[in-house]
Amino acid sequence: MIVRQLQQAEQSDRRIVSPDGNWESTRMLLKDDSMGFSFHITTIYAGADFRMHYQNHLESVFCMSGEGEVETLDDGKKYPITPGTLYILDKHDRHILRAFSEMKMACVFNPPLNGTEVHNAEGAYELDAETIGA
Repeated sequence: MIVRQLQQAEQSDRRIVSPDGNWESTRMLLKDDSMGFSFHITTIYAGADFRMHYQNHLESVFCMSGEGEVETLDDGKKYPITPGTLYILDKHDRHILRAFSEMKMACVFNPPLNGTEVHNAEGAYELDAETIGA
């Protein structure tokens, strides 16, 4: 059984802060845990507005708090995000995420992340990254 506390993980190398200042993510479950997916608690900072395109991963995102929107770039549709919203990037969707207030999100990635990933120039996570401790 794997048991981790968010508050402890936030004080460890499991907390990753984006170089662009848009978000921070505490990686609660990673590839080395051998579950086939990774699970993160991610904070999107108020005012964030950035493009992503997960070419190598599928992602599900559940909003626990805050408000914003996600815009799919292929069709220009905008979807409001409020507490209780789940959005799923099931087709490697190119998208923009906007935070009108700080948003706390629960995120699941398949395949799982190794731990240290941050977005590359295309807004994707690479498949290979350094692992982090238990």
